[in-house]
Order: sequence, then C-alpha cells, then structure tokens
Amino acid sequence: GRSGSEHGERARAGAAGGGVGALLLKDLEEVKELLVKVTRKRLRDVLLTEKHKLELEIKNQPQPKPKDAVEEEKSSLGGYTVKINNYGWDQSDKFIKIYISLNGVQKLPAENVQVNFTERSFDLLVKNLNGKNYTMTFNNLLKPISVEGSSRKIKTDTVLVMCRKKREEKWDCLTQVEKESKEKEKAAYDTSDPSEGLMNLLKKMYAEGDDEMKRTINKAWVESREKQSKGDIPMDI
Repeated sequence: GRSGSEHGERARAGAAGGGVGALLLKDLEEVKELLVKVTRKRLRDVLLTEKHKLELEIKNQPQPKPKDAVEEEKSSLGGYTVKINNYGWDQSDKFIKIYISLNGVQKLPAENVQVNFTERSFDLLVKNLNGKNYTMTFNNLLKPISVEGSSRKIKTDTVLVMCRKKREEKWDCLTQVEKESKEKEKAAYDTSDPSEGLMNLLKKMYAEGDDEMKRTINKAWVESREKQSKGDIPMDI
C-alpha cells in the first residue's frame, strides 16, 4: 500500500501546486522501472494496468495555451464595455422579439454573440465589435419564457433576440418594472376628481417640459386664475 499512498500524496501535492503533469510523468517512470524488475505475472499485470492508466491521464492533461492565444483572448475582451440602452421590440403569439442595432455585427464570428436566457431574464454579450464589447441585460421579464425555445439571430447590423413565451398571450410591456411604473402613472391620473387628474397631468408636463412648455402652462394657469377671480367660470373646475 505504500506506493498507493505515495501516489495519492503526489496527486494531492500536484493539484495544490499545479504541476500535475510533471508528477504523473515521475509516476510513470517509476512504474516502468518496476516493470523491468518484476517477474511475477500477477504483479506485472497490475503494473501494466497502472502504466496504461497513467499514460491516459498524461495524454488527457489540458495543454497550456500558447502565450499568443492567451494574449488574444485577453485583448478580445480588452477595450471597454458599452451598455446597450437602445432597442426595439415586437411580439407574435409565440415570441417576444428584441431588435438591437449594432453596425457590422454580421461580420463577427457567431461565437462572439452570446445570449444567456433564464425563465425571467436574458443577457447579451457581443465581444470585440470594432474594439469594444457590448452588453445588455433584461431582468424581471413580464412573464416566464422557455429557455430551450429562446435563441438569437444575427442579421445585417442587427441582433435579434427571440424569447419564446411560455404561454401564448399578449404582453403589454417587456418587464415587471415597466408594468409597475405604468400602473403608478395610471393611478396618478385616474382619480375620481377630474380636475385633480388634470392637475397631475399639468404638473407632469411642467416638470418634463422645456422652457417654452413651462411658459405656456404658466400663462394658462394665470389666465384661469384671473377668470376664476372674475367669476367667469365656477371655482370647482
């Protein structure tokens, strides 16, 4: 059992130190030396089996990548990564289709365009397009999708992400977040008091408007207050 435990120790040391290949070669040399000395058939068979196993292990060792390949891999993710924010989307009964415009994407090797899907998300990585990497992540999709049925297609200057719907139903928007913000917005204007809904709408327009819009709203506001004070229109409108 000594050589077995020694072999185990070496393998452990090799795994810790990373020089597994070199240790396997040493083991193989030792087995060969023993084979020369052994005369008993049974022992010889055991050693021959061990020799065969070691040769297979050595053959299957991962080859260190040549330095050039390592550098190339690094540089392929070098440069900087750009987050994609612009996209268009469409749907059919079975699919949600997201269109992402990227000039020249069709010239890349197919493996440079990767999409990972989960039931409620996907993320896209486009590597080394004109020296940059592009990413886009969609989390909390509105409804579940089928990972196996989803895919991506590369077209001229466009990546098309095809999310296979789990159920064939219409989606009102893409994500849960969009749905929530739409509902909040609807609640803000959908009040029993029509003048309150109008006020909320005016406030939103004022907050998001440019100077011209702000001036127009201010003018309308002043005029309506003047009319109210003259009694031209009822106060509660």
